[in-house]
Amino acid sequence: MLEDSQAEMTSTESASSGPLTLAVDIGGSGVKAMLLDSAGNPLSERDRLSTPEPATPESVIEAIHQLAMSKTFDRVSVGFPGVVRQGTTYTAANLDQGWIGFNLGKSLEESLGKPVRVLNDADMQGFGAIEGQGAELVITLGTGVGFAMFVNGILVPNLELGHHPFRKGQTYEEQLGRAALDDVGKKRWNERLQKAIDLLSRTLNYDRLYLGGGNAKRIEIKLPENVKIVPNVSGLLGGIALWKN
Repeated sequence: MLEDSQAEMTSTESASSGPLTLAVDIGGSGVKAMLLDSAGNPLSERDRLSTPEPATPESVIEAIHQLAMSKTFDRVSVGFPGVVRQGTTYTAANLDQGWIGFNLGKSLEESLGKPVRVLNDADMQGFGAIEGQGAELVITLGTGVGFAMFVNGILVPNLELGHHPFRKGQTYEEQLGRAALDDVGKKRWNERLQKAIDLLSRTLNYDRLYLGGGNAKRIEIKLPENVKIVPNVSGLLGGIALWKN
């Protein structure tokens, strides 16, 4: 059965025209990868490895190599949980501090031998979720809390609202990150999320809000009509957008 599935995947890959993209999502708890065709359709399952500890640039790049070694691709898109400018990572709240000032794009290009583009992970997930009309906000709920804002499909990069004050002297990430979920439990975490949605709707006046990330499956509150839960795989599917311009 596995051999049949692999044969089918190989057939799909060979039938795809245009460059193949390896989309990578670096998270605080997992590093994920998926192969996309030139239109952004998945050609493989989402493969995952636990984020190494400590999550240094070297150890995470090695994890990416392990995920990439069984795949054939022409280019690489990477979502990184922090501020990214021209392939260099400037913050890394949930990873090793060795990432600060690290040129991830150049390092991966040298090691993989393929062109690489890097974007904030919430921004990349947003590209996989938005409709491209009006003001759209994306929140990723995982180890940390990521934010991305789009206006008519145009990204406002590196929003990083997760580290801004939210309530009771704490940030959105301190109140809604995985550590907070484990500490206060699902019921109180959902109550906090409801408060965050109410506040952000009045502050940013978005047209639509998309909730993604690994902890989106823990959401139990009734959501407004303009709020939608999106699958975690959006963080990889958005990788094709890095090559559109």
